[in-house]
Amino acid sequence: MDIHEKWMKLALVEANKAEQLGEVPIGAIIVKDNEVIAAAHNRREMDRQALAHAEIAVIKEACEKLESWRLLGCTLYVTLEPCPMCAGAIIQSRIETVVFGARDPKAGCAGTLMNLLEEPKFNHESTVISGCLEEECSSILTVFFRKLRQKKKMNKTI
Repeated sequence: MDIHEKWMKLALVEANKAEQLGEVPIGAIIVKDNEVIAAAHNRREMDRQALAHAEIAVIKEACEKLESWRLLGCTLYVTLEPCPMCAGAIIQSRIETVVFGARDPKAGCAGTLMNLLEEPKFNHESTVISGCLEEECSSILTVFFRKLRQKKKMNKTI
């Protein structure tokens, strides 16, 4: 198994935790020196907080663990391509590499709509690796939103 796939499987575990809470199933982990130093998942609904994306939560946890805002030498694994807010946090925290699974056609800022992470005008660039376990990462989102639409449809007919 590819090393990136190994770590992405752990991000998928986090995504499943989010789904169990009724959250959009997005998970993230941060690895440094071949060790997971932080893991988190989407919690926007639970926390009633627009900033509670998996990437923001995992960055915060990693900073606390390393006692530094600079996450040098770290790799972020996330099941969905980072949005503009998360891409900004990744740049600001100096994460070296970002590996993501599913592309986000509505908000993806790691290559789909634009690539903020490899923008040379910023003071930091992250290496981006896309499509890691893309099918699994896309599938969990597709199934989640299909169920959500069915639930809304059923509620309208009642």
